[in-house]
Amino acid sequence: ALASLRIGSRDAHSPQAVWIAGNGHPVLSPVSGYPDVDVYWPAHAIVGTKGFEFITGLEPKNYDFQVYKGIEIDKHPYGACYHDLANTLSTGAIEYLREHGITTVICGGLATDYCVKNTVLQLRDAGFEVILNLAACRGIAPDTVAAALEEMRTRDVTIVENTAELKKLL
Repeated sequence: ALASLRIGSRDAHSPQAVWIAGNGHPVLSPVSGYPDVDVYWPAHAIVGTKGFEFITGLEPKNYDFQVYKGIEIDKHPYGACYHDLANTLSTGAIEYLREHGITTVICGGLATDYCVKNTVLQLRDAGFEVILNLAACRGIAPDTVAAALEEMRTRDVTIVENTAELKKLL
């Protein structure tokens, strides 16, 4: 209700993705040989599974623009703005925001310490003011969430605890 546009970012992974942990590859261990994959992850957001479905209250039709990322089996991008880890293959999100005159972006999502952090920093690098609503985020682990929040603060990201705090800013 506080935004003039809503952009959704959604992982859409294949069960054949090269980054899926197992068969001797522990979770978060390094992956080699693929420039757009850094570590092994548990299978998640596999198209056709419950993990790909929207949660109650988030419906695709309510978004002005949808980003589907991680479709390729040899890419596991974190941020919503690029399909690759080098931030060179645009998803169109930045261009869409600029085309609509957006200067400030409110962010939330999963996971605070990976996808959210990368999206926030991609948006900052593109020149947007970014507000992170912590009540709309969940992270993987307390230590990596704390490090991600500190990194975002050093990049002048405004971090709020909840919607009440957000409303005071706007």
